[in-house]
Amino acid sequence: MTSALAPGAMPLWVSIEGINGVGKTNAARSAAAMLGARCLLLDELTDQSGDTLPGQVIAALSEQGDPFLRTGYPVVETLALLALQVRKAERLAGRDLAGVGVIIEDRGVDSIAVYQAAILCSQTPETSPEAVARHVLSSARRWRHLPDATILLTGNPAVCARRFADRIGRPLAPADRRLIEQIDALYRKAATGDPGRYTLVDAAGMSPDETAGAVREIVTTMLDRQAARAS
Repeated sequence: MTSALAPGAMPLWVSIEGINGVGKTNAARSAAAMLGARCLLLDELTDQSGDTLPGQVIAALSEQGDPFLRTGYPVVETLALLALQVRKAERLAGRDLAGVGVIIEDRGVDSIAVYQAAILCSQTPETSPEAVARHVLSSARRWRHLPDATILLTGNPAVCARRFADRIGRPLAPADRRLIEQIDALYRKAATGDPGRYTLVDAAGMSPDETAGAVREIVTTMLDRQAARAS
């Protein structure tokens, strides 16, 4: 079994990404449980408690009930979400991570880049969403490191949209289903453009336990490679 990193070493930071309904949160939580005490799980921003700063910001963005936190001011929304991601990294920097070998993050800066690029470009169709996503990531890099690795769960966007609608308890508008398709395409293009950081897992047809197991195996392999390089 892979041990935690040596004292003073920064844990491997792995972000779990994917469109709504692909099974990302279950995979992140289950994989973290499988990895045990050597893994620190960072919950998705939208799952933060309402009495925390992130929870209060998310509550404000979701006050109108939009499933994608749209308030009509996409630039402000993007900056607010980026600020929360920077704050997350800053708070970890002062935390005792002794014994932790890996940080699993349920959505990170990749989500902000891809989702907000799709939302921003829906208002300006002449703008390239791929370029906007790269710009958002470049901006984020000024204030915090990008994840060491990103595991992208993929699936059928139509199936994922139905699961997401079931979870929130209401049907998605046609425009929202199209947005999910655009986000899925953006994720895939981002992975193609940065194969060194992205690992794709096709979760279509996999059970939640199988998806979580695949994520755990990928993370364990990454830890083994990191330990081998350090030895």
